[in-house]
Amino acid sequence: MFRPVAMARLSAVVLERDERAVLRGLGRLGVMHLLRTRPGPDTAPLAPPDRTAELARCDELLARIDNLRRRLGVGPTPERAAEPVEITLEQIETGLKTLEEIAEHLLKRLAACEERASEVEAVLHRASPYEGLDLPIDLITQASFLHFAIGSLSEEDLAGLPGQLGENVILLPLGERQGRRHVVAISSRKGRFVMEAALEKAGFCRDTLVSESARTVEQLGEEARREKAAVAEELETIRHAIAGVAREGAQALANFDHRVTVERRVLEAEQHFPRTEATVLVTGWVPAEDMPALERHLHEITGGRCAVQAVDPRDVPEAEIPILLRHGRLLRPFEMLVTGYGLPAYREVEPTLFVAITYVIMFGMMFGDAGQGAVLALGGLLVLLKGRTAPVRDVGLLLLMVGLSSVAFGVTYGSYFGITELKGYALWHDPLEGDPMGVMYVAIGLGIVMMSVGLVLNVINRLRRGDVVGGLLDKFGVAGAVFYWGVLVLLVKSATFEEQGLVGLMIVLVIVAPLAAVAVKAPLQYTLSRRHGHAAHGGSLVEAILESAIEAFEAVIGYVANTVSFVRLAAYAMSHAALLMATFVIAAEMTKAWPGVLGSVLGVFVVVLGNLVAVLLEGIIASVQAVRLEYYEFFGKFFSGTGRAFMPFRFPTVSQGLTP
Repeated sequence: MFRPVAMARLSAVVLERDERAVLRGLGRLGVMHLLRTRPGPDTAPLAPPDRTAELARCDELLARIDNLRRRLGVGPTPERAAEPVEITLEQIETGLKTLEEIAEHLLKRLAACEERASEVEAVLHRASPYEGLDLPIDLITQASFLHFAIGSLSEEDLAGLPGQLGENVILLPLGERQGRRHVVAISSRKGRFVMEAALEKAGFCRDTLVSESARTVEQLGEEARREKAAVAEELETIRHAIAGVAREGAQALANFDHRVTVERRVLEAEQHFPRTEATVLVTGWVPAEDMPALERHLHEITGGRCAVQAVDPRDVPEAEIPILLRHGRLLRPFEMLVTGYGLPAYREVEPTLFVAITYVIMFGMMFGDAGQGAVLALGGLLVLLKGRTAPVRDVGLLLLMVGLSSVAFGVTYGSYFGITELKGYALWHDPLEGDPMGVMYVAIGLGIVMMSVGLVLNVINRLRRGDVVGGLLDKFGVAGAVFYWGVLVLLVKSATFEEQGLVGLMIVLVIVAPLAAVAVKAPLQYTLSRRHGHAAHGGSLVEAILESAIEAFEAVIGYVANTVSFVRLAAYAMSHAALLMATFVIAAEMTKAWPGVLGSVLGVFVVVLGNLVAVLLEGIIASVQAVRLEYYEFFGKFFSGTGRAFMPFRFPTVSQGLTP
């Protein structure tokens, strides 16, 4: 619970002919973090193969699959068998080409049909204003003695047009469409120039009607409507055919995608391992608890043709060991908070349990209201029950727990949606109206506990790494803890020490001596590193002394600032109470200003709105401030956050873990 999952380094020598079978087995299990190993006398003499060309081929196939899915409207993750049929890349290319050809043919037909539908629609749009005239089309374009112009004008331009057309011009206004009036203008061939000039000046927009078979505008409209119906029927047929291809091809595309993805990951994995002429050295990190079952599985895959060695990482630098956190359902939401800062190093204490306890307490203290906490808890329960993914359900569980904490603190404060009449039922008292200093003392006390736990964890972490000097003399080590706790005791018991004449002795023991120890750390580390031939410090001894002096000064400032920082817990608890108090004051003023039903309704509205604002605004503030105190005041004492995530070699949709 207090450490990352124990790891073991596995090295397996397998025959080259078994390499791909081994990698497929590892990919299905998803429990091994592969290591890229250099060739050499301690590993294997030959370098890993270069699979650049094969990877490029896989990338091309995946791009074609994605493109075909997009064009057919197939989702990226259609339902498919858990274990698709094994097929070669050549078979995938053949099958994919067939699907592409079918899709291309149908999509070209669809595009041509849609283009024709658009053209027919345009003909109908142009012809519809003139259909009632039964106007011959050839007369419009080829009349010997008359000149026709059909089109549209704005109402304003149409009103002033008759006076500019001259004599022997007939102007026939028709229906209106989109603010423009359609017209038919007729003149003699001789007068057409005057009419055209006047129309152009008026902003005339000309319509063109052309047909090879229709004699009149009426026939043109009927012909276009028949063709529109035929095109619509053809479109429906083509779309139905495309949907059928998409439906039938979705399974094949899913299998193609899975198979190529698996092949790509196998090719990438092959580039990790050095080899001899006949064998391959497969190396990686495996959770120690999975190691026995994995060894048995490797022997089953290879028929016993392998040599497996598991090495305890005791002598491996912790920066090289990947980190895997496995928590139960209750702690998983707080794992998200921890990993938001970083992963612990392999030999560090894993702080998720501490975070779970302190985060819930701090949130509830700042957001203490039984009614609003119940709202958060119910919302979290709903998300927990209805969430479709594990991260969403974890967020719901987090909301549920902080909501219950808020309920507990709300009962302690006597706060139920801020209703004044219910404050008398408090187990303690309201943070604002009761004893504000008491709330501050509790907040600082919680901060002292958290910082003390952080100091203890830092000492444990340093001793686990073998850093005895740092564990004893670091500003957050034993010396720093003695200083911090000693100053606290001195502040609480100062009167007693004065009576017994021990003030001077206590100052020496809990202030001067610890700070002197902190100041000695860097010079001591410098001396030890030089004695062992290491360059731990790039500078001189003088620089190490100055560094220690600055660190001792930072320790004093840091302890004071970090402790005082926890006062924000009380401050936000009081601001939450003040917001609710202001809400009820405003509601009371509303009721006074508008007596009767209206005032009562407005008062209730203000109370509901104020509580809603408190839930949203104060909820966000409390969550952010609690995270801040975790990260800066707690994690800053002991947590490096430099761990490297465990990234198992895994194929899509595989079972995780092994059954021993």
